[in-house]
Amino acid sequence: MKIEVLGPGCHRCHSTEENVKKALAELNKQAEVIKVTDINLMIEKGIMQTPALIIDGKIVMQGKIPSVEQVKQLIQKEGGNG
Repeated sequence: MKIEVLGPGCHRCHSTEENVKKALAELNKQAEVIKVTDINLMIEKGIMQTPALIIDGKIVMQGKIPSVEQVKQLIQKEGGNG
């Protein structure tokens, strides 16, 4: 499973990354967590608001900080096989 956290490096983006790592730990799942801070790359991926989350190539959230519980639900829904 590959999880991308997209944002310019602001507090909201750091909080999103922390919540992703906590959710993975609570679910006892392994994933490659990648921070994307390049604005041009975000635009190429179709991101209009940050922070944003992409799980295995699919945009699952943008424009808000997901809670640990929300991230867990997204991981289970999108990355159930990983």
